Amino acid sequence: MKLDRFDIAILKCLQTDGRMPTARLAEHIGLSSSPTWARVRRLEEAGIIRGYHADLSVECLNRLLHFVVTLNLESHRAQDRRRFEQAVVAVPEVVECWAVGGEIDYLLRFVVPDVTTYQEAIERVLSADLGIERYWTYIVTKAVKPFGGVPLERLTAQPSDSAEQRRRAPSRPTFERAEESSERGRRPGKNKNHAPAF
Repeated sequence: MKLDRFDIAILKCLQTDGRMPTARLAEHIGLSSSPTWARVRRLEEAGIIRGYHADLSVECLNRLLHFVVTLNLESHRAQDRRRFEQAVVAVPEVVECWAVGGEIDYLLRFVVPDVTTYQEAIERVLSADLGIERYWTYIVTKAVKPFGGVPLERLTAQPSDSAEQRRRAPSRPTFERAEESSERGRRPGKNKNHAPAF
């Protein structure tokens, strides 16, 4: 599905405020309510908008601890990875898990009320015989920049016409300047076939 600037504006508004009424959303993006509503429905049907969720301030509910765990598997066969991933999905304390490339295989984020709960959760993962070779635990001390949505305008921006023209424009040959420099470097009265003096 190809998105235009109105679609991007809708996504930007809704990822900030998923409960924004259609009339206010239409005002933000510069369309009337009917086409705005139709565009939202199209984005939902295309699966670009998967759902609407409340942004919870969990710190107000209780003092929670966040742990980041990086780990390596003993085997990198597809079936071993699938078995590990299916097991991790079933661990409620693991709120996010990424398979990554590089020195580690997976990065997990645990959210727990205390250290004891984390220890119990990681022990369940380790004792499940999932082929974990080694792991490292990091406790989060401060959220410097919590996730607040993706930068849609940057991710979907097209190169400007002027930038595209500059990219496609052939570079100017430099031999003319070199030739002029050579002419200036020649001494008066010398044969033009002689190399310039430096």
